[in-house]
Amino acid sequence: MSYQAVIRDAVNNQLVSSTVIGMQISILQGSATGTPVYKERHFPTSNTNGLVSLEIGTGIVVSGDFTTIDWANGTYFIKIQTDLDGGTNYTITGTTPLLSVPYALHAKTAESITGTINYTETDPIFGASIASGITAADTANWNKHTDSTAIANMGFLSGSTSTDNFYLGQDTLDGIVYYIYKDATGTQHGLIVNKTESTAVWQATATLTNANRTEDGAFNTALMTNSAAANYVTSLGTGWYLPSIDELNLLYYNRFTTNKALRAGGFTLLSSTNYYWSSTEYNTSNAFFLRFNYGYASGTNKSGTWYIRAVRAF
Repeated sequence: MSYQAVIRDAVNNQLVSSTVIGMQISILQGSATGTPVYKERHFPTSNTNGLVSLEIGTGIVVSGDFTTIDWANGTYFIKIQTDLDGGTNYTITGTTPLLSVPYALHAKTAESITGTINYTETDPIFGASIASGITAADTANWNKHTDSTAIANMGFLSGSTSTDNFYLGQDTLDGIVYYIYKDATGTQHGLIVNKTESTAVWQATATLTNANRTEDGAFNTALMTNSAAANYVTSLGTGWYLPSIDELNLLYYNRFTTNKALRAGGFTLLSSTNYYWSSTEYNTSNAFFLRFNYGYASGTNKSGTWYIRAVRAF
């Protein structure tokens, strides 16, 4: 299991860069204070951004056997202990429940299944639909474009009844479509992300702007003052703005189709490790950003330099 963390000191909250860090990983069973079934130690070196990366299960074993953990036997928690001096005098401790990813290890039990599985699946919804009545003779007529009688008998209408012009991953309007929805009239709307990115501070000097909407980045960006981040997105042209925290969350959860399109076009991919600014203000000193390595939002000081991706709506 891969694990990453950004290391900061407890005095000034400064990044601990290019430093050997002592870390002890414990797998606890049952609860956050449960019995450790496995324990190991790592001594990674943080990079220039204070980031350490390691793989749980490959460290120096203190106790237990990682390969024999029965992931199906109850719930498990991961306990991380950290020594900023690179030793084993751990002064920072955190415990987090393990969710779905480790249980993929339990899926290996499928390798032991033998024999034949006999099961006939039924779908009552499909069985009640018009599609269930399509026959082989019907499908044979699909490519007979000049057979208007056969097409009419199948109930098709000539012409297009769709007004949809956009699709996920589409390269259009100088960006990539990453979210689509329809309003009450059936009109299609959505969000487009820019093909490039930059880094900047949210605000050089902390002042309250009331850019506090979670769903409306355009509204927020118009209120942002003394902001290099806002200056960057508006410099890209009319319509571009810094996404709100909700719009940024949608971008994170649609990173699959977005990055496929960005890669195909030779553009800058969305990161799997960077932190991205949103335009949603938290308070006078802080604004929300999204951790693209973990996928959750947090408030942090506006003077921090984080990544920026402009978006626009249609």
